[in-house]
Amino acid sequence: MSTSPNASRLFNASCLALIVTAMSFAIRGAAMSSWTEEFGLTNEQVGWINGTAFWGFTLAMVFGGPLCDAIGMRRIVGLAFVGHLAGILLTIFAWDYWSLFGGTLLFGIANGSVEAACNPLIAALYPNNKTTKLNQFHVWFPGGIVIGGLVGYLMGKLGLGWQAQFATMLLPLAAYAVLFVGQSMPKTERVEMGVSTGDMFAACLHPVFLLLVVCMLLTAATELGPNQWIPNILENAGVSGLLVLVWITGLMAVGRQFAGPFVHRLQPLGMLLGSAILSAAGLFLMSQTSGPMLFASATVFAFGVCFFWPTMLGYTNERFPKTGALGLDIMGGAGMLR
Repeated sequence: MSTSPNASRLFNASCLALIVTAMSFAIRGAAMSSWTEEFGLTNEQVGWINGTAFWGFTLAMVFGGPLCDAIGMRRIVGLAFVGHLAGILLTIFAWDYWSLFGGTLLFGIANGSVEAACNPLIAALYPNNKTTKLNQFHVWFPGGIVIGGLVGYLMGKLGLGWQAQFATMLLPLAAYAVLFVGQSMPKTERVEMGVSTGDMFAACLHPVFLLLVVCMLLTAATELGPNQWIPNILENAGVSGLLVLVWITGLMAVGRQFAGPFVHRLQPLGMLLGSAILSAAGLFLMSQTSGPMLFASATVFAFGVCFFWPTMLGYTNERFPKTGALGLDIMGGAGMLR
């Protein structure tokens, strides 16, 4: 076993784990219409199945934060792997509503565990460059959605069913397992700093930290909310909503990959202010334009929202380092409550 953490290997492993997380959202979204037919489910039942992915995600993040400090990030990553593997297999071999529900719940817990472990892991690996590296890590949430969306589209065209599409997630799952195995993990920053549990909870109750949690609710709603209704609304307007969504998601990935210069020039608060302005402008322009101009409006919106999530995490951790993994996971959990 390595005596010191291999930062680049652990970072790449974390990115692959996030790809599995994002692919699960895209592939499950495409499979839901098939589930109603194959299993005789109502739209309400499919909604409950889909919803469990989100509250499972949030619960895993909130409880995973303190556990990262107590039992180490390695065990939380192990939980994510087991949850992903079990979720994939249970979903592929599902036979009724409850097996689909259970498989999706396992996915939610695994996805939340990835965020619970990997955000503090990256903060610990890159203590002097948190915001930039968290932006680059979160490239792979929109990137993974694009990958999952394209996999679903192409395999559907080839006549391959949703079970085969879910099976494709086994490839990045195996890859991140191989990269994590045998690696030395750093301690979380809170443990390394010697911050007590009482001081951690006190920092999480600081008024400014609570204000940032409220801001996370707003920024996450701005990023994730419109992306859910854009396809349906634009389809009704005669434009391929899926193409616009893929365009937005792809631009978000590109923006996060090259976040470094913006972080150094604007600082996190400047980035958040600029993001808010561009997001509002992009939404307004999309409501006023049609045809090809929608892609120009979507470009403005994409570059507005792309920095929100990782910059909020990075800034909060830099501003309140004593909150440690719990602080990061409270922020991420708040982002999923929409």
